[in-house]
Amino acid sequence: MFNSPTTAHSFHIPVMGLGFTADTPIKVAKYGISSVVSIMDDHMLEDLRRIYSRKLEIPYLPIADKTEDSRANRIKAYLNLLHNAVNKQMEDLKSQSFEYGIAINEYFNLLPDSHGMKLLYEKMKQEVGEAKEAIQNRLKVAISPGKIDVNIMTKVDKINFDKEGNELPREYSDALSALRGFAESDLESSVVFSAGMNPALYGYAEQFADFFPDANGKIKKGIILKVSDYRSALIQGRYLAKKGLWVSEFRIESGLNCGGHAFATDGLLIGPILEEFKNNRAELRQVLFDTCQKALTDKGNNLLPEDTIPKITYQGGIGSAAEDKFLIDHYQLDGTGWGSPFLLVPEATSVDKDTLDRLVQSRKSDYYLSHASPLGIPFNNLRTSSGEEQRLSRIEKNKPGSPCYKKFLSFSTEFSAKPICTASREYQNLKLKDYAEGKTTQYEIDEVLVKDCLCEGLSAAVILNQGEEPRRNLKAVTICPGPNLAYFKGIFSLKEMLDHIYGKAAIVLDPERPQVFVKELQLYVQHLQHELSKSIPEKTQKFETYIEKFKTNLSQGIAYYQDLVASFPIDTEEVIETMKAQLLELKEKIAGLEIVKA
Repeated sequence: MFNSPTTAHSFHIPVMGLGFTADTPIKVAKYGISSVVSIMDDHMLEDLRRIYSRKLEIPYLPIADKTEDSRANRIKAYLNLLHNAVNKQMEDLKSQSFEYGIAINEYFNLLPDSHGMKLLYEKMKQEVGEAKEAIQNRLKVAISPGKIDVNIMTKVDKINFDKEGNELPREYSDALSALRGFAESDLESSVVFSAGMNPALYGYAEQFADFFPDANGKIKKGIILKVSDYRSALIQGRYLAKKGLWVSEFRIESGLNCGGHAFATDGLLIGPILEEFKNNRAELRQVLFDTCQKALTDKGNNLLPEDTIPKITYQGGIGSAAEDKFLIDHYQLDGTGWGSPFLLVPEATSVDKDTLDRLVQSRKSDYYLSHASPLGIPFNNLRTSSGEEQRLSRIEKNKPGSPCYKKFLSFSTEFSAKPICTASREYQNLKLKDYAEGKTTQYEIDEVLVKDCLCEGLSAAVILNQGEEPRRNLKAVTICPGPNLAYFKGIFSLKEMLDHIYGKAAIVLDPERPQVFVKELQLYVQHLQHELSKSIPEKTQKFETYIEKFKTNLSQGIAYYQDLVASFPIDTEEVIETMKAQLLELKEKIAGLEIVKA
């Protein structure tokens, strides 16, 4: 469990967008808080390295596009800057006096009250003389920074070309280049693989010694898998284990009650999913451990220590200390992830003032699951963002689509052999030409015009937040908060948010906020209604089977929650009764949903 002597906090801050957590480690790692940095946009990371080099008064040598392996080298250089900056912060913190230092005292004040280091810190304040000094020395030794983990969205793996238009070798694709940048950096942390399996990417990790145990059994570069269910964890975990690659943590994320891209399950709800992980945790560990040890033996590599166990954590829609504690205790988790609420904490994330104001002023109806992503995956969006305003303005001016500079999401070969992005002006103009010639439908055009440039929109805020202009003056911000953020109002300090997470002092939430399990269920019912409303000329047997499976999974999930609700340690009976009524209402709604024949 998380209360190990070397772990300060029971939660981490997941990756958010391309830029919202890009410099989060510089802000919070010194307090022992782990966070995740997206390493997809090397241009943005290069701009941040320039900005922070000036702030930290360290030399900056630009890495130009024409530089060999520029993408990997930019990522490596930025991660090394983060590594060195946090190490310097830790040195400064440990040199502080408890009597006069601010950061060193804040480190311990932010901890949960039950944490061993917090209890020792409180004891220290009551001591005097040598006894007090001895405890202070013990506390300083125990201080450790939060992890600087990185995220690679496995589907974002564009093949690249040289200046002559020749396809570059596979290791120069976007995802593999990003992995190389991380692998060659000085970080001792983990890469989070999200969005499903990428065999080429997973296989490429074998090229780097840091992903394997050293002579002491320590793995310098860990692998974390973000998964939506147990089956996915087992399949991907075994695939990696057969290569001798150990998964140090499985981060289970709600399919719909999360930020960014949403990967809906076939109606499988997070409660039953967590229950399956809990019941099969020992078996999962043993299968992966035995498989990995055999692969390491066959390779002639060092073996994993016998006590190696993968961590299991959950993230998505958690909103209160009671929910957080229940999830950790009931499902025996090693921790949780708190994402979207930290968008309202300037001390932790980078959201420009204009976007922050829009978040604070937003209504619940402004948060919605959109089709804005060129990946074709549902994407959590904010109707009132400046990015959405820009998209609509371009359509009104008869100039739909975006200039496409970074090309990270260029995957469509509908109009050309070389892939282009469906959010680009080039693609959308070609699609509109097809429509004018009667080659496509209004429905298809509507689906295309909602596409937004995520490459620019999700990276602009972090540069704007530094008081600088993004490249090419593209300042419109697209933000991707989870539905849970609709119930948080205001701007909060880091201490306020941590006190809320640990139950020291609660942030006042919208009274209509449903419990985390109920909210996800509501989202799945909405998703099912959307699936049933799709304009499909002929509802096939396959579609009917899918809908019935979806409904069955939802109904079984509701039955599970109805049995579980009695063990929720929620404050009031009113909360329990509300949950029971909501579950019953949703059960009846699902039963009434039917396929409408065309």
